[in-house]
Amino acid sequence: MYEPNVVGDWQEYDEHAGLRVRVHRLEAAEPPRGRDDAAAGLTYFCVRVTVENRGDRPSTIHLEDGQIDVRIGPDGEAAFIDWRNSQFIEGFDVYPLRRATAVLFAAGPEGSLSQVDVQIQLRVDEEWADRRLWAGGIGLHEETVGAHAVSARDVLAHQVSTFLREQAEEGTA
Repeated sequence: MYEPNVVGDWQEYDEHAGLRVRVHRLEAAEPPRGRDDAAAGLTYFCVRVTVENRGDRPSTIHLEDGQIDVRIGPDGEAAFIDWRNSQFIEGFDVYPLRRATAVLFAAGPEGSLSQVDVQIQLRVDEEWADRRLWAGGIGLHEETVGAHAVSARDVLAHQVSTFLREQAEEGTA
């Protein structure tokens, strides 16, 4: 079964040797140039997408609007993307041992931000890479009975297990 990456994980691209990407620093944050009027009543958050070149030749990277999709909540509704405040990677040459980071500002209902899925499709040297998905959320580190923090990976694994169990029960009913 295909498993999404957890926010913070690096993902290697097999089709582009040495290139890897990660979605990280998913956090509540106000946009630097002020809120968009269309986001009235919504909670803003920020997510960063970093592309790293560990190969032996430069790669031209494109990560622009339309190549990043952000879904929130259990129903996977689209988040409001604040294009004016976001910073993309538009035709940037990432040399070996260098990185480039896109910063995306989005907003959604506060209750839906505990589940955030970010799907990206990178364009490298004018070729499209496969889509990759990261899952995480804001406020996932809740205390358990043993006073240990629950990781995003544990929460995601529990949600997947519950979904599969429910599907199996429906199939036998």
